[in-house]
Amino acid sequence: MSDYRRDFAAEIRSNKRKSELLFLGIPLLLVALCWAIGRAYDYGDLGLPIGFIIAVAVMLITYFLGDDIVLGFTGAREANWETDQVLFNVVDEMRIADGLPRPRVYVIDSFAMNAFATGWSPENSAVAVTRGMLEKLNRDELQGVIAHEMAHVANLDIRYMLLVSTMVGAIALIADGYRRTLWYGSGRTGRTASKGGAKGAFVLIAVVLSILAPFAALVMQASISRKREYLADATSARLTRNPLGLASALIKLEQSLFVNPLPWINRATVHLFIVNPLRNDEMQKGLIFSTHPPTKDRIERLQAMASLHADMKEMLQEGQADSGTKPTV
Repeated sequence: MSDYRRDFAAEIRSNKRKSELLFLGIPLLLVALCWAIGRAYDYGDLGLPIGFIIAVAVMLITYFLGDDIVLGFTGAREANWETDQVLFNVVDEMRIADGLPRPRVYVIDSFAMNAFATGWSPENSAVAVTRGMLEKLNRDELQGVIAHEMAHVANLDIRYMLLVSTMVGAIALIADGYRRTLWYGSGRTGRTASKGGAKGAFVLIAVVLSILAPFAALVMQASISRKREYLADATSARLTRNPLGLASALIKLEQSLFVNPLPWINRATVHLFIVNPLRNDEMQKGLIFSTHPPTKDRIERLQAMASLHADMKEMLQEGQADSGTKPTV
């Protein structure tokens, strides 16, 4: 466990750098795919601006409709102040701790235990939790979960993950459309391939990219999601100063997946949740397509942070005692 004994700032910086590098690869992959297809159809480099236009269009769709689409997919409804006052209070505590505006608060009427955040920016963000989580978590655990979601808002993970989802979908649609033209026979593509040489090579490149690009995009999406979950866990520990609250919540959420999963959740939104709502043992084994890191590993990291915090607290108390000052921790 000593490998995990890192300060919060280092944990945050490391995961943020890695996820941003991975994120840059997805729009580049989309542009590369469009360029190769344009070359295969003998349109020169026309695929480059087309790929750029598609990437911009994806961003605009995400900006205007992304959060509403996600909330609709998950069946979330706006929380009621009279019945969900504790939830509103905890959200206010955690967003004030991170200096954020108040997000819209939603509840999913399900006995399952889960939560997610969405939106384009902190100013129009939304946090959604399940009814089961509100009923079964104590206040410290609920604070840990909400702090985790507010961390996604503060770190702009909500924007990253909305964009990643839509771009991965765009790559899959473009790749599938190109393969269909080959399958059903496109005269222009067929003639280009039959000429051999450079043009035939571009057809081969386009075919290979149309097969590999969707898988590569999914791998990058999953990697980004895993890094950002670790980042949000570390930020939650910093905001609450109680890593064990989130660790305890994760234990309960993981156990609840066996009893009350969320089977109607669309796979395009799985990565948004604090734990994978579609219980799948293979996805919990650290496979390349898993959108969430192993919950056991997340709990161990949080416990190590708690141990480090306790050690630092003890050292501070000892230092104040030796100097004859009154401890202030």
